[in-house]
Parts: sequence; C-alpha cells; structure tokens
Amino acid sequence: MTTAGQLAAIDVLRARGFDGGPDFHLAELATSEEFWEDDGTRREIVEDQYQAERDGLAALLTARWGPPRDLDLGPVLERSLDGEPILEPWASLSAHTPELWLWRVDGYWIGLGVSQWDTELPFQLLAVATTVEPPEGR
Repeated sequence: MTTAGQLAAIDVLRARGFDGGPDFHLAELATSEEFWEDDGTRREIVEDQYQAERDGLAALLTARWGPPRDLDLGPVLERSLDGEPILEPWASLSAHTPELWLWRVDGYWIGLGVSQWDTELPFQLLAVATTVEPPEGR
C-alpha cells in the first residue's frame, strides 16, 4: 500500500464509527514476509524498514494533527499478565506492539505502531482508531 493509501485507510478508520460493535478499529497498513529461515539479518533490516515507514507516516500525521503522544505498551502488557483488567484495544495491542504513537483527533485516539507477534512472524504496520482512553502509566 502506498503512503497515500495508508493515509486513506486511517481516514476510513476515523469515519467508520462504532455502532453496535467494539469501540475500536484496527487496520494492517503493511505486512512483511515471515522469518522462519532467516539468520536474523533479514529480520533486522525489515524491522528498520517498518520503523522508518511508521516514522514517515507519523510525520505526515503530525503535520495534520500535531505531535503524537508516545504510549509504551510494555508496562500495559505486564499489568495485563499480572491480572489487571485492561480495556481493548490496549490489552491485545500490548501483546505484539511495543509502542504506539497516538493522536487525539475529533474525539478519537488514532494510533500507529509496528507489530510482531514472534521473531519468526511478519512485521505489521498497524493503525488503530478508538474512543477508549489509553491506559494510564504507573
């Protein structure tokens, strides 16, 4: 997907609304190959590429909406594993996305992050739109 397509996908997330469903929408903006046969070299290159793609897209969103809030999801995952109830989409995202950059736009939280479920699995550039407040840090 092109950068213009990614921006359009984020705009669609904002426009969908949440009638009768969960209070969030998630979009995979890009997905890499898997790394089953990789010695670690290709994985590192792809991770850098996905972070650079996130950074480029974030620069465009920052021009639209101002600077983002950086949400470290590591502590959110720890709290969830300790049994603390964490609302969605934050609980699920914390399992595979170490950090999100968040913008507050027209009553929505719009997030952008790089996800990977495990070292052999693909990277994903993710966008989320939600009305659910992000968890507070401790």
